[in-house]
Amino acid sequence: MTHAIRIAIIDDHPLFREGVARSLGEIGGFEIVGEGASAEDAERLVAAMRPDIVLLDISMPGGGLTAAANIMAGHPGQKVVMLTVSEANADVAQALNAGARGYVLKGVGSKALAEILSNVAAGESYVSPTLSARLLSDLLQPANRKADPIQQLTGREADILRLVAEGLSNKEVAARLSLQEKTVKHHMTRVLAKLNVRNRTEAALLMREARERAS
Repeated sequence: MTHAIRIAIIDDHPLFREGVARSLGEIGGFEIVGEGASAEDAERLVAAMRPDIVLLDISMPGGGLTAAANIMAGHPGQKVVMLTVSEANADVAQALNAGARGYVLKGVGSKALAEILSNVAAGESYVSPTLSARLLSDLLQPANRKADPIQQLTGREADILRLVAEGLSNKEVAARLSLQEKTVKHHMTRVLAKLNVRNRTEAALLMREARERAS
């Protein structure tokens, strides 16, 4: 008899955690051995329960990437899979460098997620195809090639910044794009870092300048 794959789910959105747990339970072959909402919860659950796989969000108290690095430092054999909205190359690279075995975007379907987790449990690695292709493309770019800062943004980040440049608040942007306000804040943090600016006003100015150059 095949043993169920033991999973710990760490995400600070209770409804999302419950949805993942329910979906995996309905598909079968998985046992949810713990749930948490922070990096501290993740490290505690891994130490106490030693799940086959720990699913980590990136944007949560303490930081999912920090949790991944700490978990791998203390438990080198632990399989970590990031389940996140972040499409940032820097996040993907940091997660893989920390030792994560998978990087999955939250738009994935339940059956696809179950298949990914089964493959990871069997020893394989996984990165969402669009992200792995873009990461490879960036690595192959000439080192001296400097792109327009706005071109570094993902499509979602650019959409959010365009609305911010129009004067919308995070809450209004979230409503316009059918996202959670927390997700918008996470994307804007990545935008500020990529554009190397201090605040949303400076980021909006760069977006307006880029639009003027294109017109």
